[in-house]
Amino acid sequence: MAQEKIDLLKFCKDIFKFPRSISGQGVRDTLKYIRDYIPIEIKEIDSGEKVFDWEIPPEWNIKSAYVHDINNDIKVIDFKDNTLHVLGYSIPVSKEMGFEELKNHLYYLKGLPEAIPYKTSYYEERWGFCLSYNKFKSIDRNSRFRVVIDSSHDQKGVLNYGELIIKGKSNKEIFISTYICHPQMANNELSGPSVVTGLAASIINENNYYTYRFVFVPETIGSIAYLSKNLKSLKKNVIGGFNITCVGDEKSWGYIPSRYGDNISDKISKHVLNHYVDEYINFSWLDRGSDERQYCAPGINLPICCITRTKWNEYPEYHTSLDNFNIVTAKGLSDSFKIF
Repeated sequence: MAQEKIDLLKFCKDIFKFPRSISGQGVRDTLKYIRDYIPIEIKEIDSGEKVFDWEIPPEWNIKSAYVHDINNDIKVIDFKDNTLHVLGYSIPVSKEMGFEELKNHLYYLKGLPEAIPYKTSYYEERWGFCLSYNKFKSIDRNSRFRVVIDSSHDQKGVLNYGELIIKGKSNKEIFISTYICHPQMANNELSGPSVVTGLAASIINENNYYTYRFVFVPETIGSIAYLSKNLKSLKKNVIGGFNITCVGDEKSWGYIPSRYGDNISDKISKHVLNHYVDEYINFSWLDRGSDERQYCAPGINLPICCITRTKWNEYPEYHTSLDNFNIVTAKGLSDSFKIF
Protein backbone atom coordinates (compact mmCIF):
# COMPACT_ATOMS: atom_id res chain seq x y z
CA MET A 1 0.00 0.00 0.00
CA ALA A 2 1.19 3.53 -0.79
CA GLN A 3 2.43 5.43 2.26
CA GLU A 4 1.06 8.78 3.37
CA LYS A 5 3.91 11.30 3.02
CA ILE A 6 2.13 14.60 3.70
CA ASP A 7 0.62 15.96 6.90
CA LEU A 8 -2.87 16.19 5.41
CA LEU A 9 -4.41 18.17 8.26
CA LYS A 10 -1.60 20.75 8.23
CA PHE A 11 -2.14 21.06 4.46
CA CYS A 12 -5.78 22.01 5.06
CA LYS A 13 -5.03 24.43 7.87
CA ASP A 14 -2.24 26.19 5.97
CA ILE A 15 -4.54 27.32 3.14
CA PHE A 16 -7.84 27.52 5.01
CA LYS A 17 -8.07 31.32 4.83
CA PHE A 18 -6.96 31.79 1.22
CA PRO A 19 -9.72 33.87 -0.49
CA ARG A 20 -10.68 31.26 -3.09
CA SER A 21 -13.35 31.57 -5.75
CA ILE A 22 -13.63 30.14 -9.27
CA SER A 23 -10.84 32.49 -10.37
CA GLY A 24 -8.38 34.97 -8.97
CA GLN A 25 -5.33 35.22 -6.77
CA GLY A 26 -6.72 32.93 -4.07
CA VAL A 27 -6.89 30.08 -6.59
CA ARG A 28 -3.35 30.78 -7.80
CA ASP A 29 -2.02 30.88 -4.23
CA THR A 30 -3.73 27.54 -3.53
CA LEU A 31 -2.21 25.96 -6.63
CA LYS A 32 1.22 27.34 -5.79
CA TYR A 33 0.93 25.80 -2.33
CA ILE A 34 0.06 22.43 -3.86
CA ARG A 35 3.03 22.80 -6.23
CA ASP A 36 5.34 22.91 -3.20
CA TYR A 37 4.38 19.25 -2.64
CA ILE A 38 3.85 17.85 -6.14
CA PRO A 39 5.00 19.23 -9.53
CA ILE A 40 1.66 20.31 -10.93
CA GLU A 41 1.53 22.55 -13.97
CA ILE A 42 -0.52 25.67 -13.29
CA LYS A 43 -2.48 26.38 -16.44
CA GLU A 44 -4.86 29.12 -17.48
CA ILE A 45 -7.79 29.79 -19.80
CA ASP A 46 -8.65 33.34 -20.84
CA SER A 47 -11.79 35.02 -19.57
CA GLY A 48 -14.39 35.12 -22.33
CA GLU A 49 -13.21 31.89 -23.98
CA LYS A 50 -15.98 29.49 -24.97
CA VAL A 51 -15.86 26.04 -23.37
CA PHE A 52 -18.62 23.95 -24.92
CA ASP A 53 -21.72 26.15 -24.45
CA TRP A 54 -20.28 27.92 -21.38
CA GLU A 55 -17.98 30.93 -21.20
CA ILE A 56 -15.06 31.58 -18.85
CA PRO A 57 -16.17 34.49 -16.61
CA PRO A 58 -14.11 37.57 -15.81
CA GLU A 59 -11.40 37.01 -13.22
CA TRP A 60 -12.59 38.11 -9.78
CA ASN A 61 -10.34 39.48 -7.06
CA ILE A 62 -11.15 41.16 -3.78
CA LYS A 63 -8.96 43.31 -1.55
CA SER A 64 -11.32 44.21 1.27
CA ALA A 65 -14.99 44.44 2.21
CA TYR A 66 -16.86 45.63 5.26
CA VAL A 67 -20.03 47.15 6.66
CA HIS A 68 -19.29 49.99 9.05
CA ASP A 69 -21.96 51.11 11.53
CA ILE A 70 -21.45 54.87 11.39
CA ASN A 71 -23.52 55.82 14.45
CA ASN A 72 -21.80 53.29 16.72
CA ASP A 73 -18.41 53.46 14.96
CA ILE A 74 -17.96 49.69 14.63
CA LYS A 75 -17.52 47.27 11.73
CA VAL A 76 -20.42 44.87 11.96
CA ILE A 77 -19.13 42.73 9.07
CA ASP A 78 -15.53 42.45 7.88
CA PHE A 79 -14.10 40.24 5.12
CA LYS A 80 -10.84 40.10 7.10
CA ASP A 81 -12.60 38.07 9.80
CA ASN A 82 -13.91 35.39 7.44
CA THR A 83 -13.75 35.18 3.64
CA LEU A 84 -17.28 33.75 3.62
CA HIS A 85 -18.59 37.16 4.68
CA VAL A 86 -18.77 38.39 1.08
CA LEU A 87 -21.15 37.05 -1.56
CA GLY A 88 -18.77 35.42 -4.03
CA TYR A 89 -18.13 37.47 -7.17
CA SER A 90 -19.75 40.57 -5.64
CA ILE A 91 -19.48 43.68 -7.78
CA PRO A 92 -17.68 46.67 -6.19
CA VAL A 93 -19.69 49.01 -4.00
CA SER A 94 -18.90 52.07 -1.92
CA LYS A 95 -21.88 53.92 -0.51
CA GLU A 96 -23.78 54.94 2.59
CA MET A 97 -27.25 53.56 3.35
CA GLY A 98 -29.77 52.82 6.03
CA PHE A 99 -30.71 49.42 7.38
CA GLU A 100 -33.76 49.02 5.13
CA GLU A 101 -31.56 49.16 2.04
CA LEU A 102 -28.73 47.16 3.56
CA LYS A 103 -30.88 44.23 4.67
CA ASN A 104 -31.75 43.40 1.04
CA HIS A 105 -28.10 42.48 0.53
CA LEU A 106 -27.62 40.34 3.66
CA TYR A 107 -27.70 36.52 3.74
CA TYR A 108 -28.06 34.38 6.87
CA LEU A 109 -29.49 31.08 8.10
CA LYS A 110 -32.16 31.19 10.79
CA GLY A 111 -31.84 27.42 11.31
CA LEU A 112 -28.10 27.73 12.06
CA PRO A 113 -27.93 31.03 13.94
CA GLU A 114 -24.15 30.88 14.57
CA ALA A 115 -23.21 29.97 10.98
CA ILE A 116 -22.05 32.24 8.15
CA PRO A 117 -23.55 30.82 4.92
CA TYR A 118 -21.61 30.35 1.69
CA LYS A 119 -23.31 32.21 -1.17
CA THR A 120 -22.13 33.16 -4.67
CA SER A 121 -23.30 35.07 -7.72
CA TYR A 122 -20.90 34.09 -10.49
CA TYR A 123 -23.12 34.90 -13.46
CA GLU A 124 -25.33 37.72 -12.17
CA GLU A 125 -23.98 41.13 -11.26
CA ARG A 126 -24.93 41.87 -7.67
CA TRP A 127 -23.33 42.37 -4.28
CA GLY A 128 -23.95 41.11 -0.79
CA PHE A 129 -22.67 40.07 2.60
CA CYS A 130 -23.13 36.81 4.50
CA LEU A 131 -23.36 36.75 8.28
CA SER A 132 -24.72 34.70 11.13
CA TYR A 133 -28.36 35.18 12.03
CA ASN A 134 -27.31 36.18 15.55
CA LYS A 135 -25.10 38.91 14.12
CA PHE A 136 -27.93 40.03 11.84
CA LYS A 137 -30.27 40.40 14.82
CA SER A 138 -27.70 42.50 16.69
CA ILE A 139 -27.37 45.17 13.98
CA ASP A 140 -28.71 48.59 14.99
CA ARG A 141 -31.80 49.18 12.83
CA ASN A 142 -31.63 52.93 13.40
CA SER A 143 -28.03 53.43 12.30
CA ARG A 144 -26.46 54.51 9.03
CA PHE A 145 -23.90 52.23 7.36
CA ARG A 146 -20.86 52.69 5.17
CA VAL A 147 -20.72 49.71 2.80
CA VAL A 148 -17.50 48.93 0.90
CA ILE A 149 -16.56 46.02 -1.36
CA ASP A 150 -13.22 46.61 -3.05
CA SER A 151 -13.42 43.98 -5.78
CA SER A 152 -12.62 43.75 -9.50
CA HIS A 153 -13.89 41.80 -12.51
CA ASP A 154 -11.14 41.58 -15.13
CA GLN A 155 -12.47 40.80 -18.60
CA LYS A 156 -8.86 40.11 -19.63
CA GLY A 157 -8.18 37.80 -16.70
CA VAL A 158 -7.86 34.03 -16.56
CA LEU A 159 -9.24 30.91 -14.94
CA ASN A 160 -6.49 28.74 -13.44
CA TYR A 161 -6.28 25.02 -12.80
CA GLY A 162 -3.59 22.52 -11.91
CA GLU A 163 -2.61 19.29 -13.66
CA LEU A 164 -0.13 16.51 -12.95
CA ILE A 165 0.31 13.49 -15.22
CA ILE A 166 2.38 10.66 -13.77
CA LYS A 167 3.37 8.41 -16.66
CA GLY A 168 3.18 4.65 -16.22
CA LYS A 169 4.02 1.67 -18.39
CA SER A 170 0.58 1.90 -19.98
CA ASN A 171 -1.05 4.88 -21.67
CA LYS A 172 -4.32 3.86 -20.03
CA GLU A 173 -5.15 6.35 -17.31
CA ILE A 174 -6.67 6.64 -13.88
CA PHE A 175 -8.26 10.10 -13.67
CA ILE A 176 -8.49 11.82 -10.27
CA SER A 177 -10.12 15.22 -9.88
CA THR A 178 -10.82 17.61 -7.04
CA TYR A 179 -11.78 21.27 -6.80
CA ILE A 180 -10.13 24.39 -5.42
CA CYS A 181 -12.74 27.15 -5.45
CA HIS A 182 -14.56 27.16 -2.09
CA PRO A 183 -13.39 29.70 0.51
CA GLN A 184 -12.74 28.87 4.16
CA MET A 185 -14.48 25.50 4.44
CA ALA A 186 -12.62 22.38 5.51
CA ASN A 187 -14.59 19.30 4.45
CA ASN A 188 -16.40 20.62 1.39
CA GLU A 189 -13.19 21.92 -0.09
CA LEU A 190 -9.81 21.34 1.43
CA SER A 191 -10.21 17.68 2.35
CA GLY A 192 -10.31 16.85 -1.37
CA PRO A 193 -7.16 18.69 -2.49
CA SER A 194 -5.37 17.45 0.64
CA VAL A 195 -6.08 13.76 0.01
CA VAL A 196 -5.47 14.07 -3.74
CA THR A 197 -2.11 15.78 -3.18
CA GLY A 198 -1.23 13.04 -0.72
CA LEU A 199 -2.15 10.35 -3.24
CA ALA A 200 -0.05 11.93 -5.98
CA ALA A 201 2.93 12.36 -3.67
CA SER A 202 2.70 8.72 -2.58
CA ILE A 203 2.96 7.25 -6.11
CA ILE A 204 4.98 9.79 -8.06
CA ASN A 205 8.23 7.85 -7.63
CA GLU A 206 6.70 4.38 -7.86
CA ASN A 207 7.02 1.97 -10.77
CA ASN A 208 3.39 2.44 -11.87
CA TYR A 209 1.65 0.34 -14.47
CA TYR A 210 -1.13 2.80 -15.23
CA THR A 211 -0.72 6.48 -16.01
CA TYR A 212 -2.30 8.75 -13.39
CA ARG A 213 -3.85 12.12 -14.24
CA PHE A 214 -4.51 14.45 -11.30
CA VAL A 215 -6.45 17.69 -11.84
CA PHE A 216 -7.28 20.53 -9.46
CA VAL A 217 -10.05 22.67 -10.95
CA PRO A 218 -12.67 25.21 -9.92
CA GLU A 219 -15.90 23.25 -9.52
CA THR A 220 -18.27 23.04 -12.53
CA ILE A 221 -16.78 25.72 -14.81
CA GLY A 222 -13.30 24.27 -14.24
CA SER A 223 -14.26 20.68 -15.03
CA ILE A 224 -16.26 21.83 -18.07
CA ALA A 225 -13.26 23.83 -19.28
CA TYR A 226 -10.90 20.91 -18.67
CA LEU A 227 -13.16 18.53 -20.59
CA SER A 228 -13.39 20.98 -23.49
CA LYS A 229 -9.59 21.00 -23.75
CA ASN A 230 -8.90 17.30 -23.18
CA LEU A 231 -11.99 15.29 -24.07
CA LYS A 232 -10.53 13.35 -27.01
CA SER A 233 -7.56 12.13 -24.97
CA LEU A 234 -9.70 11.39 -21.91
CA LYS A 235 -12.22 9.37 -23.91
CA LYS A 236 -9.40 7.37 -25.49
CA ASN A 237 -7.30 6.62 -22.42
CA VAL A 238 -9.24 6.92 -19.13
CA ILE A 239 -10.33 3.53 -17.82
CA GLY A 240 -11.42 4.68 -14.36
CA GLY A 241 -11.27 7.46 -11.87
CA PHE A 242 -12.71 9.42 -8.98
CA ASN A 243 -13.99 12.86 -8.15
CA ILE A 244 -12.78 13.47 -4.60
CA THR A 245 -14.46 15.84 -2.14
CA CYS A 246 -15.91 15.73 1.39
CA VAL A 247 -13.42 13.13 2.63
CA GLY A 248 -12.19 14.66 5.90
CA ASP A 249 -14.62 13.71 8.67
CA GLU A 250 -14.98 10.53 10.74
CA LYS A 251 -18.71 10.00 10.33
CA SER A 252 -20.36 8.01 7.55
CA TRP A 253 -18.92 6.61 4.33
CA GLY A 254 -20.71 7.00 1.01
CA TYR A 255 -20.48 5.76 -2.55
CA ILE A 256 -21.95 7.57 -5.56
CA PRO A 257 -21.84 5.55 -8.79
CA SER A 258 -21.07 6.72 -12.28
CA ARG A 259 -24.13 7.36 -14.44
CA TYR A 260 -24.49 3.70 -15.40
CA GLY A 261 -22.81 2.28 -12.30
CA ASP A 262 -21.07 -0.54 -14.13
CA ASN A 263 -17.48 0.50 -14.82
CA ILE A 264 -14.28 -0.62 -13.14
CA SER A 265 -14.27 2.34 -10.74
CA ASP A 266 -17.74 1.39 -9.53
CA LYS A 267 -16.73 -2.24 -9.02
CA ILE A 268 -13.50 -1.38 -7.20
CA SER A 269 -15.23 1.22 -5.01
CA LYS A 270 -17.83 -1.27 -3.79
CA HIS A 271 -15.22 -4.00 -3.34
CA VAL A 272 -12.92 -1.81 -1.24
CA LEU A 273 -15.73 -0.34 0.86
CA ASN A 274 -17.27 -3.76 1.45
CA HIS A 275 -13.95 -5.08 2.76
CA TYR A 276 -12.49 -2.11 4.62
CA VAL A 277 -15.32 -0.15 6.28
CA ASP A 278 -18.06 -1.35 8.60
CA GLU A 279 -20.88 0.13 6.52
CA TYR A 280 -21.49 2.77 3.89
CA ILE A 281 -24.40 4.53 2.22
CA ASN A 282 -24.99 3.34 -1.33
CA PHE A 283 -26.26 6.49 -3.02
CA SER A 284 -27.85 6.57 -6.48
CA TRP A 285 -26.69 8.59 -9.46
CA LEU A 286 -29.59 10.95 -8.72
CA ASP A 287 -27.73 11.98 -5.55
CA ARG A 288 -24.84 13.45 -7.56
CA GLY A 289 -23.92 17.09 -7.04
CA SER A 290 -20.23 17.72 -7.67
CA ASP A 291 -17.96 17.44 -10.71
CA GLU A 292 -19.01 13.84 -11.34
CA ARG A 293 -21.99 15.51 -13.06
CA GLN A 294 -19.71 16.89 -15.75
CA TYR A 295 -17.45 13.86 -16.07
CA CYS A 296 -20.43 11.53 -16.52
CA ALA A 297 -22.60 13.89 -18.59
CA PRO A 298 -24.28 12.64 -21.78
CA GLY A 299 -21.71 12.58 -24.57
CA ILE A 300 -18.86 12.56 -22.02
CA ASN A 301 -19.54 9.36 -20.05
CA LEU A 302 -16.15 8.97 -18.39
CA PRO A 303 -15.89 6.09 -15.88
CA ILE A 304 -15.83 8.38 -12.83
CA CYS A 305 -17.50 7.79 -9.48
CA CYS A 306 -17.18 9.09 -5.90
CA ILE A 307 -16.24 7.71 -2.52
CA THR A 308 -17.00 10.23 0.23
CA ARG A 309 -17.18 10.50 3.96
CA THR A 310 -20.31 12.47 4.94
CA LYS A 311 -21.56 13.52 1.49
CA TRP A 312 -22.13 17.12 0.47
CA ASN A 313 -25.52 18.46 1.54
CA GLU A 314 -25.87 15.56 4.01
CA TYR A 315 -24.42 17.34 7.05
CA PRO A 316 -25.89 20.51 8.61
CA GLU A 317 -22.61 22.46 8.51
CA TYR A 318 -22.37 22.07 4.72
CA HIS A 319 -21.70 25.36 2.88
CA THR A 320 -21.28 27.32 6.10
CA SER A 321 -18.53 28.58 8.39
CA LEU A 322 -19.27 25.60 10.68
CA ASP A 323 -17.55 23.35 8.13
CA ASN A 324 -14.28 23.67 10.03
CA PHE A 325 -11.73 21.63 11.95
CA ASN A 326 -14.33 20.43 14.42
CA ILE A 327 -15.46 18.29 11.47
CA VAL A 328 -12.26 17.55 9.57
CA THR A 329 -9.68 15.54 11.50
CA ALA A 330 -6.28 14.00 10.89
CA LYS A 331 -7.80 10.52 11.26
CA GLY A 332 -10.63 11.29 8.85
CA LEU A 333 -8.20 12.47 6.17
CA SER A 334 -5.82 9.57 6.75
CA ASP A 335 -8.60 6.98 6.59
CA SER A 336 -9.79 8.43 3.26
CA PHE A 337 -6.22 8.41 1.94
CA LYS A 338 -5.93 4.73 2.83
CA ILE A 339 -9.22 3.85 1.10
CA PHE A 340 -8.20 5.61 -2.11
